Amino acid sequence: MANYTSDGKKLLNVEYDVVPQLNDIVDEMRVISTDRRAEDEYAIFLMDFNGTVRCYVLDEIYIIGNVSGFENLVKAVEAWNANEI
Repeated sequence: MANYTSDGKKLLNVEYDVVPQLNDIVDEMRVISTDRRAEDEYAIFLMDFNGTVRCYVLDEIYIIGNVSGFENLVKAVEAWNANEI
């Protein structure tokens, strides 16, 4: 289990080929799922502090999308699959 932090725009102190995995910690939130849409673009779904789900969309180590407030993981993944994130 790895621990990552970001500045809101990119993951800090991370090599370009490193991808957060299930149960890793990102910005003090646990990764509960991951998915890849394109070769370089992927999503990590995190359990937010208030019990909702947050999604970070990353391109390499850069955060290109950050959406929070999903009621559960299913709704977050549905939004990701529908290109709403």
